[in-house]
Amino acid sequence: MSTKTSDRLSTTHDPQGLTPMRTARPRHYLMCRPTYFDVVYSINPWMDPRKPVDTPLAIAQWERLREVYLELGHTVELIDPVPGLPDMVFAANGATVVDGRALVARFRDAERVDEAPAYRDWLRAHGFTELRTAELVNEGEGDYLLVGDHLLAGTGFRSDPRSHSEAQEFFSRPVISLTLVDPDYYHLDTALTVLDEDTIAYYPPAFSPGSLAVLERLFPDAVVATDDDAAVFGLNATSDGRNVVLPHNATGLAEQLRGRGFNPIGVDLSELLKAGGSVKCCTLELRSGDQETHNS
Repeated sequence: MSTKTSDRLSTTHDPQGLTPMRTARPRHYLMCRPTYFDVVYSINPWMDPRKPVDTPLAIAQWERLREVYLELGHTVELIDPVPGLPDMVFAANGATVVDGRALVARFRDAERVDEAPAYRDWLRAHGFTELRTAELVNEGEGDYLLVGDHLLAGTGFRSDPRSHSEAQEFFSRPVISLTLVDPDYYHLDTALTVLDEDTIAYYPPAFSPGSLAVLERLFPDAVVATDDDAAVFGLNATSDGRNVVLPHNATGLAEQLRGRGFNPIGVDLSELLKAGGSVKCCTLELRSGDQETHNS
């Protein structure tokens, strides 16, 4: 589907003017099957190597997520998993891709460093010639979320705040820095999700006072998640502008989204949550240069 400005459909309302009528646009995603998924180290509060992991269940849950995307009409490409990289399933961390340009991640933790070359090689082999690996710690779409013409950029636990300037220079788009303060929400995509070009949902306690004030100023009509919905990673979600794929037990958030005219679709990724990841973590959006802004 073309996404040129002339074809972009703005949000409309139902005949009574009560509920916005949202428009879905097909997305282009990259995912990695959790063939080697396990929790054998701890680099965030969710990871406990003492707890058993059911890898076949993780694969089945991931397959269901992929099926949902295909049923919605999205394109899903796959990168081959690499033995010894159990977190490679979290494809969102591999890079940030905007306007056909790919800024490949530079991971903070030694356990994940080797994921970056795998994602770089895949992107290069699939036509993303304008790419480079970040010079500073930058964990891809875990901490970089595109909304409209801007990139919201997280820091505090993973991505180096200096990487925000690097991303701004590379993408030639304004970057808005946001500081995370709760280690349970260690990446931006665990505490905030982009619903469309103007709308976000987020969890206020995850942000520093200054960053929270910025979000309130920029997005006064944002959906605000409750403690319960944030705790089940309800904000680690993807949206095509209408359909929002999110953890199935984020029921309060789903109800809020429904009231705003979105169509929430719940999935169970409880096994992957043992490593601190869910829907968005598994999903890297590939935004090609001939497309206008797409948000996930």
